[in-house]
Amino acid sequence: MKKHKKQNKKRGFSLIELLIVVAIILIIAAIAIPNLLRSRIAANEASAVGSLRTLNTAEITYNTTYPNVGFACSLGVLGGSGSGTATSTAAGLIDANLASGVKSGYSFSFLSTGNCSGTPAPSYATYASPVTAGTTGQRYFCSDSSGVIQYGTGVISTCGTSTNPI
Repeated sequence: MKKHKKQNKKRGFSLIELLIVVAIILIIAAIAIPNLLRSRIAANEASAVGSLRTLNTAEITYNTTYPNVGFACSLGVLGGSGSGTATSTAAGLIDANLASGVKSGYSFSFLSTGNCSGTPAPSYATYASPVTAGTTGQRYFCSDSSGVIQYGTGVISTCGTSTNPI
């Protein structure tokens, strides 16, 4: 009787099989990454619109609370000082993130000329621009004392001209 010897055959994946798996993973990544970037841009734009709504509400509250001053003309005025006491120079109506001027890939600012002249300031205009156009956001947004949030595909210099309401 012959004894059968056990053959020690190592099992594993061949190089071809591993290359096929890597190729499949790369194809899936190539499909998923652009969708992920588009989703992030959409989320940043939604956050910018929400922040402009917050700024509109803060402006109305500020104007009602400080009628002799009118509307606020800077984000710092709408933000707080950290002392817990609200004043016309640090109203504490928006969070520190938004008061810093940059939030969720967008930069926020006020129109520096025209609207905030005189006391009390009769109107305001806020602007939201992507920090890096095409990467953090596609559209530019603005809102003014009418409370209507508008958007444009390029830099907005005056809210209401060449913009579309949301």
